[in-house]
Amino acid sequence: MSESSTLSSKVQRRLDATIAENLQVLGPIGVDVPAFLEQAGAFTTGGKRLRASFCAAGYSSAAGTPEQSEAVILAAASIELFHAAALVHDDIIDRSDTRRGAPSTHRAFSKHHRAAGWAGDEEHFGLSAAILLGDLLLVWSDQLFVEACALVPPADAVRARAEFSKMRSEVTIGQYLDLVEEVAWPVVPIDERASRATTIAISKSARYSVEEPLVLGALLGGASDARVEQIRAFGLPLGLAFQLRDDVLGVFGDEAVTGKPSGDDLREGKRTLMIAAAQELASPSDSARLDELLGDQGLDDSQIAWMQALIAESGGLQRVEELISTSLVEALAGLESLELDPGSRQLLEQLAERTAHREH
Repeated sequence: MSESSTLSSKVQRRLDATIAENLQVLGPIGVDVPAFLEQAGAFTTGGKRLRASFCAAGYSSAAGTPEQSEAVILAAASIELFHAAALVHDDIIDRSDTRRGAPSTHRAFSKHHRAAGWAGDEEHFGLSAAILLGDLLLVWSDQLFVEACALVPPADAVRARAEFSKMRSEVTIGQYLDLVEEVAWPVVPIDERASRATTIAISKSARYSVEEPLVLGALLGGASDARVEQIRAFGLPLGLAFQLRDDVLGVFGDEAVTGKPSGDDLREGKRTLMIAAAQELASPSDSARLDELLGDQGLDDSQIAWMQALIAESGGLQRVEELISTSLVEALAGLESLELDPGSRQLLEQLAERTAHREH
């Protein structure tokens, strides 16, 4: 079994144990509680576990040992719970019907309402229940990170805790800016859209997907301030490559691989860097037509195909692919400045390639 699969298994067991422990304590409160908590179990099973891998790699780079301590497993599981909560809330905001090939959480709760024969609006119930589940996942995430910090020296715990708080706040602000961008675009000049999209990509995803898990692991491992800055020089450009790849998959990804319909980001109206690039490069009429269609939940296959073709043929897709490549090069250059044992260096290089070139 590979090191990454071993880590994934340990993190999954910690997540399963957290849900089981809470089910035992909270389940007796009411007969409807178990079904609510079981949805948490369904939503936290599987996934790429990239954030957990970066957390463990960050710890190893600082502590000088490849061993996965209990503090690392707890912190990695905490980050995965935070990620799960963000996805639950993100699916509500984006009106997404699916996640990883299954119904999104609010759709699952709507289905539960319908199957139970309950009164009232099933859609409103689904949205309300999903918001609450996302909030509960955030509570559990915080609990696990507190446990992780209790296992390291107090000075390291204080620094890690402050970084964890900053990460969560920044993701929330990034999500808000993304929400604004979907409605503010009529008054934003085309030549400013790329810059705004980059800011959103960094604050909403790039930092917490790669840079922050690396830094949190390193802080728990006792990294110096200088070492943390070196890790950031690797993690931030790689995080941007991660989000840009996510944007590409959101428009051109294979549903059988990504678990979401091809072109889903177009129906959701995502104002990404790729969209901004396509609008800059396309003719004024095509750019205006793209604006008109973007965010229409009723887009049919022919309209999706036209939008995909425009993004590709205008050069928008190529520009983003080039930026992914240059971001990966920048990340690997940053990695060169880190003093690492050969095993840690190889692991981070492999994670970098996997992150930038993934298919889901």
